[in-house]
Amino acid sequence: MPSVSRRSFAHRVSGLVFLVCLPAIALESPSGKVVLTIAGKIGEKNTPDAAVFDMAMLEKLPQQTFTTMTPWDKAPIKFTGPLLRDVLQSVKAQGQTIKALALNDYQTHIPLEDARQFDVIVAHRMNDARIPVRTKGPLFIVYPYDTNPALRATTYYERSAWQLKTMRVE
Repeated sequence: MPSVSRRSFAHRVSGLVFLVCLPAIALESPSGKVVLTIAGKIGEKNTPDAAVFDMAMLEKLPQQTFTTMTPWDKAPIKFTGPLLRDVLQSVKAQGQTIKALALNDYQTHIPLEDARQFDVIVAHRMNDARIPVRTKGPLFIVYPYDTNPALRATTYYERSAWQLKTMRVE
């Protein structure tokens, strides 16, 4: 095994530290209409007080699709959007709870643990079509209810927020 001098070892370690400490790429600014604002305990912002997203920014995040029954529809619905955990990671969320607010002033509190434990998505498509405001859009926090019997409960249905406009990380 070749021997490594202390200087060589220190140089290699300092290089690793440099890579780890590089700043993340800043959150871009929206070029279209803002559809989501995230504020509170976040480490990445693109406005003085919050991170704002237009639809294109949300669509650039990795997308997930699942089909599930909901208590609001008579047939299974196909939902598409980024995972809630990816949206939160993009703003470096550091809290325990998300306070979600809808366009109609509906509010719900979602434990951050839900985003880690379940593949919750911020859906922008239902059955491959954009979600109009009149039918729960443009954004809908939805759980994959059919993947786990525990998710088919009032607790999780109430945490789903359609017409989502704001999330505050607390």
